[in-house]
Amino acid sequence: MTNAVTVLRPRNRPPVSGRRLSASLPDGIKRMLAAADAALAQPFVGITTNGKPAPDLFSLQQAGAPTAPIRQAAEAFLDALTPTQRSEALFPLDSDVWRRWSNIHPFLMRHGVLLDALTRPQRERALALLGACLSQAAFEAARNVMKLNETIREITGRDDEYGEWLYWLSVMGTPSADQPWGWQLDGHHLIVNCFILQNHMVLTPLFMGSEPTTADTGVYAGTRVFEAEEQSGLALARALTPQQLQKTVLAEELPNEVFTSAFRDNFEMRYEGIGYDELTSGQRDLLLQVLDTYVDRLRPGHAPIKREEVRRHLHNTHFAWMGQVDAHSVFYYRVHSPVILIEFDHQRGVALDNDAPSRQHIHTVVRTPNGNDYGMDLLRQHRQRFDHTRV
Repeated sequence: MTNAVTVLRPRNRPPVSGRRLSASLPDGIKRMLAAADAALAQPFVGITTNGKPAPDLFSLQQAGAPTAPIRQAAEAFLDALTPTQRSEALFPLDSDVWRRWSNIHPFLMRHGVLLDALTRPQRERALALLGACLSQAAFEAARNVMKLNETIREITGRDDEYGEWLYWLSVMGTPSADQPWGWQLDGHHLIVNCFILQNHMVLTPLFMGSEPTTADTGVYAGTRVFEAEEQSGLALARALTPQQLQKTVLAEELPNEVFTSAFRDNFEMRYEGIGYDELTSGQRDLLLQVLDTYVDRLRPGHAPIKREEVRRHLHNTHFAWMGQVDAHSVFYYRVHSPVILIEFDHQRGVALDNDAPSRQHIHTVVRTPNGNDYGMDLLRQHRQRFDHTRV
């Protein structure tokens, strides 16, 4: 496979609104909704190797970092809303809207307050909440995903499907210094789930993608995303010996989608590929660079904590690949350990008309396996310890 798209041409397909649930949906979208409802009807377990979360991986006793800036940003955002907007934005902590996110552009089950409907000052406060949880580089990447959603609107002319501000923000629970709460940003190619409990923060599932990945024209010409994610993974794969690649490469063809995208909170994924212990010193450094590319998306206070957690499990960390490993190939890779799961994938065109995967459509997802996506395991421990009425 090679990088296919050089001219960005929109795909000719029936329109599907990205703003509201359409009265008439394509059969494929109907099947997707039915599968989503079936998945959401199952109790949350988390990403596991065998259907059972490994115990004692996450602890409320572990170090955290001050989260007051996040709480203050959330309170400022809510204070800027009208009563109607506030009612749209707020959900109980135990609401299943946590799991009702979708990375595709059609409106399936969006919830919260629509950024496109906010005033500029209100949107600035929404972005401030996003920025309070991400590193500066990750915040810029998230904003670039939103900007490239405007680029695809320009390319396709589909104003009802795409746009910079077609993202919904929800707050679960009440922002608090000592009680659990969280928030979610949900929209095309950008889903951020943030759970807060005292000084702990869990920022998964975190889905970031884009089509296109580079804007050559339009209001955001020059914008580009995921170069570091793409190149760090490729550098590690190209550093492997032929014998190591035999174990690392799972298939020559890419999957249709990253395996742990929307509605796959309980996906079972066994460890595959090459293990950390099978790498040379230089190759291990390259694997750490891949991991750091994603861990460093967290805000500065929490990134070192997550990095330390990830490195405690390096001897049970695996790197797997699908596709070719030449400099211009398209590919899928994942890094999988008990405490982090990273997936990267080149995709075929959806808004664009290329039928083969290309570097102009990328999906990435980061998960916390073994039951701590959405901070669920920390919340379970909190409630067991204090035995209080559910928030």
